[in-house]
Amino acid sequence: MAVYTDITEDELTAFLADYDVGRLTSYKGIAEGVENSNFLLHTSDDSFILTLYEKRVDRSDLPFFLGLMEHLAEKGLSCPLPIKQRSGAMLGELAGRPAAMISFLEGMWLRRPKAQHCREVGAALAQMHLAGRDFSIKRANALSVSGWRPLWLMSRGSADTVEPGLIEEIEAELDHLEAHWPEGLPSGVCHADLFPDNVFFLGDRVSGLIDFYFACNDLFAYDVSICLNAWCFEKDGSYNLTKGMALLDGYDAVRPLSRAEREALPLLARGSALRFFLTRLYDWLTTPEGALVVKKDPMEYLRRMRLHRTIENAAEYGLREHA
Repeated sequence: MAVYTDITEDELTAFLADYDVGRLTSYKGIAEGVENSNFLLHTSDDSFILTLYEKRVDRSDLPFFLGLMEHLAEKGLSCPLPIKQRSGAMLGELAGRPAAMISFLEGMWLRRPKAQHCREVGAALAQMHLAGRDFSIKRANALSVSGWRPLWLMSRGSADTVEPGLIEEIEAELDHLEAHWPEGLPSGVCHADLFPDNVFFLGDRVSGLIDFYFACNDLFAYDVSICLNAWCFEKDGSYNLTKGMALLDGYDAVRPLSRAEREALPLLARGSALRFFLTRLYDWLTTPEGALVVKKDPMEYLRRMRLHRTIENAAEYGLREHA
C-alpha cells in the first residue's frame, strides 16, 4: 500500500485553497505504487491525483518530473498534467512533504496484457521518446550501469542467503556489463519504469502513461529493453515471442531502431533485468515484516537476466528486419 503519510481533511482543505479546483467532496488513499503517498481526490469541479513525495524522492528532481509531464502533454502525449496553483507554482507542501496535484486519467491498467496491448505500448513509448526530444531539463539515470554496483554492494553480504552462488554470478554479470555497455546510441528522455501498472487502457487503446518518477535521460533502446522485460514474459518465466514482436513492431513503426540499437538490444535487456533484480533484492532484504508495502520477488528478474544471456540477436525477441 502506497500511503506512507496520512493527511487530515482540514490539512487537505487548506492545501486546496491555493488551487482553483472547486470544493473538496471526498478523498482516499491509493494502494498502488511503492515510492510516494498517493490520494484520489474528488472536488465539486473534477477528480485529481494528489502525490506527497516521500524521502526517497530528491526534491531537486521534482521540477524535471513535473515539467516533463507538462511538456509531454503539450506535445499531445496522453499523460497526467500537473495542476498549477494560482501563483503558477506546480509544487506545494502538505503534511511536511512536497506535494503536487495532477489531472486524473480515465482508464485501467491490465493484469493480463495481450499482444495488441504490447503493440500499443511500443508505439506509445516511441511517441514519448520523440515528444521529449526538445525538453530542456536534463536528469541523469542514477539506476543505469554506473549505479548498479553501488546498489549491489548494499545487498551483497546477504545475497547468498537468497540463492547459493548469487554473489559470484552477479559479480561476473556486473563485470561483463560494465565492460561492454554501449555508448553513442540515440538517447533522450526515457520513462525507465513503463510497467503494466503505469499504462492505462480504455479497451485495447492506450489512454495514458503515468508515474514518471524514474524518468531520466538515457539510451532509448535501454527503455525499450525495460518494456520487453516488463510486458513480454509470462507467469511461468517464459518469453512470449508474439508479445515481443508486437511491442517491437509498435515501437519501430513510430521510431525505427538503428542498426546499432538492434545489435545492442540483448545486452541492454540483460542490464535492465539486472537493474530491477537489484532494486527488488535490496527491498526484499531490507523491508521489515509487516510493512504496508508488497515485496516483489527478485528471482523473477534473475531468471529473465539468465534468459537474456542466451540471446544472440534481437530477432530472437521478435524484432523484424527493416523493409
